[in-house]
Amino acid sequence: MCGIAGIYKLEKDQEVSKEVLKRMADTIAYRGPDGDGYFVDTFVGLAHRRLSIIDLEGGDQPMFNSRGDISIVYNGEIYNYVELKQELKQLGHSFRTTSDTEVIIKAYEQWGFACQEKFNGMWAFAIWDARAQHLFLSRDRLGEKPLNYMRYRNTFLFGSEIKSILAYTGHVAPDTEMNELYMFLGYIPSPNTFYKSIKKLSAGKYLVVKDGKVKEYTYWDLPKITENDLLKDDKKVTKELSELLYDSVRIRMRSDVPYGAFLSGGLDSSCIVSTMSEISSFPVKTFTIGFKEKAFDERDNARIIANRFNTEHHEEIVDKSSLESSVQKVLHHFDEPFADPAAIPTSYLAQSARKHVKMVLTGDGGDEVFAGYSNYQSELFAKNYQNRLPGFLKGSMPILVNALAKILTGNARYRLNRIKRVLESFNVPFDERLISKFVKIPPREMKKLLNKQAYPIDEFIASTLDDCSLKDPFYRLNYFNLKVSLPDQMLVKVDKISMASSLETRAPLLDYRIVELMYQVDKSIKMPTYKDEGVKHALKTVMTNKLPTEIINRRKQGFEVPLREWFKDGEFENMLNSSFASTGLNGPMIKTLIAENNKGQFDHGTLLWRILLLQKWMSKSTD
Repeated sequence: MCGIAGIYKLEKDQEVSKEVLKRMADTIAYRGPDGDGYFVDTFVGLAHRRLSIIDLEGGDQPMFNSRGDISIVYNGEIYNYVELKQELKQLGHSFRTTSDTEVIIKAYEQWGFACQEKFNGMWAFAIWDARAQHLFLSRDRLGEKPLNYMRYRNTFLFGSEIKSILAYTGHVAPDTEMNELYMFLGYIPSPNTFYKSIKKLSAGKYLVVKDGKVKEYTYWDLPKITENDLLKDDKKVTKELSELLYDSVRIRMRSDVPYGAFLSGGLDSSCIVSTMSEISSFPVKTFTIGFKEKAFDERDNARIIANRFNTEHHEEIVDKSSLESSVQKVLHHFDEPFADPAAIPTSYLAQSARKHVKMVLTGDGGDEVFAGYSNYQSELFAKNYQNRLPGFLKGSMPILVNALAKILTGNARYRLNRIKRVLESFNVPFDERLISKFVKIPPREMKKLLNKQAYPIDEFIASTLDDCSLKDPFYRLNYFNLKVSLPDQMLVKVDKISMASSLETRAPLLDYRIVELMYQVDKSIKMPTYKDEGVKHALKTVMTNKLPTEIINRRKQGFEVPLREWFKDGEFENMLNSSFASTGLNGPMIKTLIAENNKGQFDHGTLLWRILLLQKWMSKSTD
């Protein structure tokens, strides 16, 4: 796990400066505090910051093949490197190190660009092939490791983080056309960034830079299937999932340094700790974060698992005193507005774990892979609502719920407001319903908040879902989560925050074999009923008799932050200054949102957090 950066002069008569290359790498030193390395071949330069996990002595980078004409810088882990190494040895290759980096080089020598299809892991790498005179950049299938790039004044630049590119270019103007996507989603989806001309390489894709041209290709995608192809044999799916889960955890436990696991007490992280305990001959080190606000605290459930598997358990507490420092940390490490509030507790969790280990396994991706979000339940319920409820009730139900909400206060009012939004969404097409899931105010109100012309959210959704071959809204939601919210929100959050603490995270549930299997499973197996017991049915079946029943049957609780409560005491208003011009947002409307949140009329905590980060970032980026 590391950080990489590089320069390719598209006009080959120019030379790369090692000093500039080092400056680019130094901006991400926290990603690799164990060492650095540089390579310059006239018009090409590669830089690397190392966090050593495998082959502590022999894994330094850049690394070269035996002839010295292929070089690589690499961020990530190839978990099946042991098996690939044996295959390559049988094909006549010899090895000087025990690192997975050398396996990538040999695999590239053997299979060329097709080597990507051989890897089971997470990665972002750059290979300079002096023989072919091309630069080859690749990102893993699900997007666990980031890779940003830019064409700037006849120079191609790349880096694990945008700040490495900015170390070369200096100021790059914000792309305010991204405002609408950001305000609806809370992040900027690939291949876009909030900077003009800087791009993210999307998951499952690679670039080839040669002869002044930059070309993008796809080497992996979700299976192209129709509803008729979906798997409906419950026992067969469960058996295959059980085998894949065990193997996925096993190969991700390969490490030359101490490691542990993030543990929330939910099904996903609990199943990882259970499987690790089954494999390990030593107690697993587990790490949990909690809140003083009981409704958001999961420590009791985490302790159930810690006690069950006799783990070496550690806990930390987050409170609102961390709000200002959290804003500054998010702005620095994410390089662009990123408003998933779970970044706050994740940061504390990573810092806590790093005191004891250099690597952890996590339950990340479980909700996307196994359809665990409440949105999937609502899609199943929506079908019954639309097919069985009389027309006059469909229109009147949201009105009745809204009337009841207005006479209540506190959590009851928040719940009824949410129910009203859900009921209203049942009466519109799926694309519109999906948009309404992103925010807690009506989409038309969100549009009013945006003063400037922007890339419309509905255009983005239509374009994304265009590539989905499945027609049922349940599957289209799954497609969107796997293609957009997983790589551009969940995995960005985990990578940026963990690497800020020089901690590597590994996600067994995102093994591409598990993802491909579950994507092809019929919803009758994924979620046989929209009630809580039906959620993540396949994973629950696998873990029956392995996990306590109270964890198996526990209602899902997201990794949430009590923003609405933290902001009610006026601290939010103090942090949000009076000028909204730089954000391109409607100032008077923002003041209304703050007032409604403070009075407890609506839960605007998440939306206000997005506004705060956008304003702070815009102020910083236009200084």
